[in-house]
Amino acid sequence: MHIRSLTEADAGAYRALMLQAYTLAADAFTSTAQERAAEPLSWWVHRIADPARLCHGFAAFDAGQSMVGTVAIEYSPKPKTLHKALVIGMYVAPAQRGLGLARALLEMAVAHARARPGVLLVQLDVTEGNLSATRLYESVGFEPFGLEPMAIYTGTEFKAKLHMGLRLDGRSNRG
Repeated sequence: MHIRSLTEADAGAYRALMLQAYTLAADAFTSTAQERAAEPLSWWVHRIADPARLCHGFAAFDAGQSMVGTVAIEYSPKPKTLHKALVIGMYVAPAQRGLGLARALLEMAVAHARARPGVLLVQLDVTEGNLSATRLYESVGFEPFGLEPMAIYTGTEFKAKLHMGLRLDGRSNRG
């Protein structure tokens, strides 16, 4: 297994893996597989290799060079929120879970944010009840700072999103 930054050439494989994610882990995302399948390839390129440097993607690859996990980090273009980054699209294929790929991907995204001048806070959202993801995020230093009720509708019920943040100056979100 190896992890690297994604390039425009990876957009097709990234799209395929994320469509799998939107299908198999539907509750983890605010978009549906149908919504994202309708996006042109240029949308996917922007998400992982934005020329304006506002979004950067990473992926884990197995020995056969198949993409098996991914995460992206998004930066704000707005002057008042330049200090924040957002982790998006975290997913590891079911057969590859438990190997440390999610942690390695998340740590790479956080390292990218640390290297970006002016970024002081990395945020993410996790669907309430996704304990394995919440534990992973907490183990890397993310702390909860709010719960958004009724954040998504699954078709049968509403689920909340837990907002989490990691201050890059080492201080707690709580004080």
